[in-house]
Amino acid sequence: MTVTHAVWEPYAGTAGHADAPRPVRAGAVELLVTGECRSRELGPGVVELELTRPASGGGVLRAEWRVPCVEATAYWTPTATDGLSWLPAAWSAPRQVSPAYGAPVGALVGVGDVGLCTFAAQTGPAEGREVSIGAGVVEETGEFRCWVQTEAVASGEGALGRLTVRIDTSRRHFGDCLAEVAGWWRESVERTAEVRVPDEARRPAYSTWYAMHQHVTPEAIELQAALGRELGLDTVIVDDGWMTGDRGRGYGQCGDWDPVSLPGTAAHVRRVHELGARYLLWFALPFVGAESSVWEEFRPYALARVDALDAIVVDPRYPVVRAHLADRLARPVEEWGMDGLKLDFIDRFHVADPPEPGPDADCASVAEGVERLLGEIRRRISAVAPHAMIETRQPYVSPALWPHATMIRAVDCPLGPAENRRRTVDARLVAGPLAVHADMLMWHPRESVEQLACHLVNVLFAVPQISVDLAALGEEHRETLAFWLGVFRARADLLQRGVFRPSRPDLGYPMVRSATADAVAVARYAALPVDASGAWRELLIANADTDPLVHLTGGAGDVHAVVRDARGRTVGEADLDLAAPGGARLSVPRGGLATLIRSATVDAAAR
Repeated sequence: MTVTHAVWEPYAGTAGHADAPRPVRAGAVELLVTGECRSRELGPGVVELELTRPASGGGVLRAEWRVPCVEATAYWTPTATDGLSWLPAAWSAPRQVSPAYGAPVGALVGVGDVGLCTFAAQTGPAEGREVSIGAGVVEETGEFRCWVQTEAVASGEGALGRLTVRIDTSRRHFGDCLAEVAGWWRESVERTAEVRVPDEARRPAYSTWYAMHQHVTPEAIELQAALGRELGLDTVIVDDGWMTGDRGRGYGQCGDWDPVSLPGTAAHVRRVHELGARYLLWFALPFVGAESSVWEEFRPYALARVDALDAIVVDPRYPVVRAHLADRLARPVEEWGMDGLKLDFIDRFHVADPPEPGPDADCASVAEGVERLLGEIRRRISAVAPHAMIETRQPYVSPALWPHATMIRAVDCPLGPAENRRRTVDARLVAGPLAVHADMLMWHPRESVEQLACHLVNVLFAVPQISVDLAALGEEHRETLAFWLGVFRARADLLQRGVFRPSRPDLGYPMVRSATADAVAVARYAALPVDASGAWRELLIANADTDPLVHLTGGAGDVHAVVRDARGRTVGEADLDLAAPGGARLSVPRGGLATLIRSATVDAAAR
């Protein structure tokens, strides 16, 4: 499929097509559209626009609109590589979105974290779910211009191309607006597919990648699994290296997927299971390497060459490619008894100009091939293990992948706590039903316990993965890790399923909040006051800032506070009156956690 990349000016038409855009109004939004258009209001300030045309004739489906760029602070997108805390210019290159890369959503955020304009798209199956998205400041007028476009690919008589766009100018918290986008997507996805996320996907995990890289052996994995279970790590994720004896960190051996470095694989997996841990295995899904035995067989099916990696990306539009990959990837669960897969490099299927498919291809687009491939993998492993897990990662965050995955991990950012925070928050905002995992946590052996705790606090609203040699941990590091992993496990519903409200995307989310009916968790990454208002019975405050003095505002009623340090030791208790003039103050050490419990007699103002 070819998507027009050029900026499209009002009423100028689209290159290569005879269509002229037409003005329409949907609620309070004035648009220019191509295609047949229907609109409806979903709620105050929220409209849905459906564009259709006969797909058999091809053609562009497009919607464009502008909003005043007043008190705007950031343009939010779901993939970390798009940048954050800036407003692009209208002439900036559009984002190209497919199931293998990105998600069709964006949000212009204003002062006070309001959603000035949150928009998202869905496409019908005829288009292969590939979308172009443009957004940016119009320099001549100070407006923010947005457009969404796809093509109605020819697919047979009577078929309709479809592009559905949701536009939200309600000025609610941008997190609420994005949560509704995720709900809108989920409703559409679940019309045709089941989304299953087992509770196991939300439990802390151990990853071999940073700790071992390719130097994996059954003995090393089993040792870390045993030590991890003692600390509260429920799953072992074995990364690259298991399928090769080469330690050069290349991909030339990909394609055979034989467990070269895991002899006696099934027995090894049983030993890990006996420790009480689950087992996931890594695959570089799209690659077939030049050193594999199947190189000559699959070289004609190259979607793209990756010479630097000594491999090709194989083309999922071909049944023979999908059959090979599905057989290889189902084997760990079907034959070795593993509990799921870690799928890497799905974004490599996202290529700008795929070659024309040969006659034995059976998919109209690469995107369709990707979805068929992932669907077959999930079907086969779920038939053997209904609670099997599949990990994907940024930047492939499309809702089209929800039926084929259980969790999504932040893209690699080793020893980057602030970046891990930003990326997990970005993923949480539109991950819908999937569990969000942090990038693997690693640290130097001489790291302070306070900084180690801050690594964990920075990903408090995701699932932590740990990747260090647990056998080399000092006692203080073990205490810190065990304490915070206990918080993640005990409070998973509050931290991972609560109403999610991150603050100030323009500043990298210096405060993040999640709430259920009777509990609130706040993570503080800068010396900011904490809003203690609401009818909560329990308030958790995790402090990752060097300033220990936490100012509580807006609350009412008497509370009892227990403060623990980075290692989980109680270092203070206090009775506080949240309604005191000027609010209440509490000292929480860096890397520490305060738990506030409201007394039995709750002030009426707090209810």
